[in-house]
Amino acid sequence: MSPRELSDHERANQAAWDEFAADYVQNARENWATDEVSWGMYGIPEAKIGILPDVDGLDVIEMGCGTAYFSAWLARRGARPVGIDLSERQLATAREMQAEHGLEFPLMHGSAESVPLPDESFDLAFSEYGASLWCDPYVWIPEAARLLRPGGRLLFMTCSVLRLLCTPITADGTIGEQLVNPQFGLHSISWPDDNSVEFNLPHGERIRLLRGSGFEIEALHEVQVPEDSPPTRYEHMTVEWASRWPCEEIWLARKSG
Repeated sequence: MSPRELSDHERANQAAWDEFAADYVQNARENWATDEVSWGMYGIPEAKIGILPDVDGLDVIEMGCGTAYFSAWLARRGARPVGIDLSERQLATAREMQAEHGLEFPLMHGSAESVPLPDESFDLAFSEYGASLWCDPYVWIPEAARLLRPGGRLLFMTCSVLRLLCTPITADGTIGEQLVNPQFGLHSISWPDDNSVEFNLPHGERIRLLRGSGFEIEALHEVQVPEDSPPTRYEHMTVEWASRWPCEEIWLARKSG
């Protein structure tokens, strides 16, 4: 597959995540050091969510892997992961973690919107705030379908629709209790402080896209954060808000055939 020129939003997100990378080294160290699978901003244990399928023996592509801690968790459960990410600095951290923990799997520098691997190479396509938030869903979801074998699954976490609707598009971006963005026409948001570009879709539109890409939806988990959770590094989101409304959602779909 021939490499293609990056789009404007891919270049913007590549530059932003190369800049953010240093701030995620400690997070990588903490996550690589544990075998406990957890999800999202508040580290909700998989044991409380129960959406991760058995991955033993599966070929997995992590689309927008960042520091690849989730791929490491899956590898320890018997999966054969491959990670791809646009940020070379994030991948550099991932490679350091691989060396420290003696756990090797392929890491590719490239876009999850155009993965240079053959059709039907994987049993599971996965993203936790990687492609699921930073890639155009009308590109990366069909790309995931192309990469999956018939019966393969797509599993991804992203921010909830309600969170997006309550987030002002400002450098501060503190989430409130009022709707400040329209739901109709929701697709991409360009952040004024770093020019990064996020993508999201209302549920109905995402369902149509998934089904149109050949997926049958198996689950949608809207994450509730326990009231006694400690605050996170993400100051724009409070525990009080996230305990009352879903701040994150996890989708599981199966490729038909």
